[in-house]
Amino acid sequence: MKVYEKLLLENKAWAKEKVTDDPQYFDRLAHIQTPEFLWIGCSDSRVPANEITNTQPGEIFVHRNIANLVIHTDVNLLSVLEYAVAHLKVKHVIVCGHYGCGGVKAAMTNTDYKQVLNMWLRNIKDVYRLHNDELNAIENEENRFDRLVELNVVEQVIHLAKTSIIQRAWKEEQRPHLHGWVYGLKDGLIKPVFEMTAGTPIDPLYQYDM
Repeated sequence: MKVYEKLLLENKAWAKEKVTDDPQYFDRLAHIQTPEFLWIGCSDSRVPANEITNTQPGEIFVHRNIANLVIHTDVNLLSVLEYAVAHLKVKHVIVCGHYGCGGVKAAMTNTDYKQVLNMWLRNIKDVYRLHNDELNAIENEENRFDRLVELNVVEQVIHLAKTSIIQRAWKEEQRPHLHGWVYGLKDGLIKPVFEMTAGTPIDPLYQYDM
């Protein structure tokens, strides 16, 4: 049996089990999607949003990329954000990073990862530059790595608040609440590190007149 064929067999077994437990399970999923949460997470296969939050399909709208970045030229992410906020009316947007993130670790080095990855990882290097004094004062490399993971999450939440998508929803509907979380691979626990409620002040330079 080829490796990918095992995935197809497991899918059939999973679907059969779901229908056995709840005959209307897939019918409900097919006709409604009303998640309260948008999850912006890392592409790392060890951090599946539904599993680590013990939620069911349909409860969390998910976008994932390397190192859970919110980049203002990323049309993919912005499309997801606008759909989730303007159409699904999510009440919470969560940026969830994780300790041991390979993208963050790579950005701490001077390794040339070739053009596309270099461009992506530069966004994390910019976070390091913003917090250069704090990070360089941490002598233990592992602790410095963990702190950059946390600071990266904080900056991505702030990037969300800089978008007209979030600012418009804050002004018109007083939502969503923005959260910055970090997941621990070693213990399976999520650590909240930052949050912004609707209307939280940001630098006036990034505020839109609406």
